[in-house]
Amino acid sequence: MTSDSAPPFLMRIRGRLLTALAGDPTGMAPYVRAIADGDDAGYFVEDGPAWTVHAGMGTLVAGIRALLLQALHPGALAGVHDWSRYREEPIARLTGTVRWVITLTYGSRTQSDAETARVGRYHGRVRGEYVAGDGAERPYSADAPDLVRWVHLAFTDAFLRSHQAYGRPIPGGADAYVADWATAGRLMRVTAPPVTEAALRAEIDGFFDRGELRRDERVDDVVRFLRKPPFPGLMGLAYRVLFAAAVATLPPRVRRMLGLRRSWLPVRTATRVILRVAERALGSGPRAQDMARLRLRRLGL
Repeated sequence: MTSDSAPPFLMRIRGRLLTALAGDPTGMAPYVRAIADGDDAGYFVEDGPAWTVHAGMGTLVAGIRALLLQALHPGALAGVHDWSRYREEPIARLTGTVRWVITLTYGSRTQSDAETARVGRYHGRVRGEYVAGDGAERPYSADAPDLVRWVHLAFTDAFLRSHQAYGRPIPGGADAYVADWATAGRLMRVTAPPVTEAALRAEIDGFFDRGELRRDERVDDVVRFLRKPPFPGLMGLAYRVLFAAAVATLPPRVRRMLGLRRSWLPVRTATRVILRVAERALGSGPRAQDMARLRLRRLGL
């Protein structure tokens, strides 16, 4: 379906989704258009594991799930609490993360390296103190190895689990995606990121088992905000379903630590309906992967 033939209601949904995700109602923010430029194939293979997972509608669930899981690390949460304006500008924070994911997944290596450097410069300023899981006060910085590692693990797990629940088969399976996205971890200076699903699970379990994660009033505050952010009308109703879908994909002990319960509503069915509508809406116009294909065809790849 092209933008010329899409029903008006789908175009309205598309505009709202893309404003939330990419900061532009057309989805063609300058950094997305720039993906068509560049002189190399990028870090990730066309239609490979990362392309497949990040193009899937499960990403709408994964983003919420990743934030919930990341919030359990008091150092990572302190950085968000002290330096982010997520309450005042939730869309701006979301679009900044989406820009990084899209550029790394579909952009050239030059573009990906520049985007990684941009994020790194911001992280270099994020410093402070937090109360660790053992109750001791510790300094933090957003580029500290343990925090960067936790964010990478939480992101990878969230996108993998959400895609497994709501997406199509991954080329090569779960291990292939974990190994593929480990490239992003290395770009963010994560040392030896996990490259199998089992290793990913073991590392996340290790953070829990070592007592590095905790729930406190800041976590509860983030959960309350994520449960009901200021999205109006139908978008707000759809988001509530996606939030419930994200909670349903979390392991029981994670839900317990976050103080969350699975919804009694038919979440899986409702989520599939919402994601199907979103897929039709987003598919009614060009997307980042279309820009990447233009670059690859221009390069004869």
